[in-house]
Amino acid sequence: MMKLFIRAHDLGVKGEENITAKLDEYDIDGVQLVTYKCLDGISYTAGSVTAERAASFRNAFEKAGKTVALIGAYFNPVHPDENKIKNGIAVFKDHIALAKEFGCDRVGSETGSYNGDKWTYHPQNRTEEALDRVVGTFSDLADRAKDYGVNVCMEGAFGHVCWNVRTLDKAVKRIGRSNIRFIFDLYNYLDGSNVKTMYDILAEGLQTFGDRICVFHIKDCVINDDGSLKQVGVGKGIFDYGRIIPEIRKVCPNADLVLEGTTGDDIAPAVSHLKKFI
Repeated sequence: MMKLFIRAHDLGVKGEENITAKLDEYDIDGVQLVTYKCLDGISYTAGSVTAERAASFRNAFEKAGKTVALIGAYFNPVHPDENKIKNGIAVFKDHIALAKEFGCDRVGSETGSYNGDKWTYHPQNRTEEALDRVVGTFSDLADRAKDYGVNVCMEGAFGHVCWNVRTLDKAVKRIGRSNIRFIFDLYNYLDGSNVKTMYDILAEGLQTFGDRICVFHIKDCVINDDGSLKQVGVGKGIFDYGRIIPEIRKVCPNADLVLEGTTGDDIAPAVSHLKKFI
């Protein structure tokens, strides 16, 4: 059975008790967890999360009947600042070690951009050197994760190194580890040049990644007058979830669907809209 999740920090509250209360209010199954964005006293630095803190979170979630679909430890593996890369890897490895303490066995990230903190297109992203760096970094992370029985989840995006389905598939095949999984975000692969082929991209992703997709990010958008895309609340844009959800179900009948970037007054109608199809 499909389940519906949301990024915890999109709920607008902090702390597991407040998060679980909001999940109940919206009738959502759980969260994508970015610890340093939704839990007090945790920073984006190695060693900031303790096993005790993770266990406390897991206990509260289990008591509330909620789960964690994915731990987001996103970092930019091709950032021009090497210190930021090192810190990102260290934080990711911390979350690998503590993932099961949080009640989850998946830790994920995107593949980055040479534009640093902007995470936008840079011509160097589409070079073999860039792909080599991503392959090397995620190979190391997958090896570390295997020791803990954890999966490393990779997400592509149009402006990043793994900018389409084919490039992410190429990277994962070169990594060659059995504990690599995919995060599929259809919106991420779109821009003004290819938005009209969005359902072809969906079909390609489902056919290529198959049941190794661990999470589907759920978004919506409109097309601006200049052809650019603007994200909006789910159900308020051009995404036809009456078409998308059945296609996902054919390949991943137990898919974890994660609302990402839907906040505030948009959450309740988004949940209602999606549940018509789930």
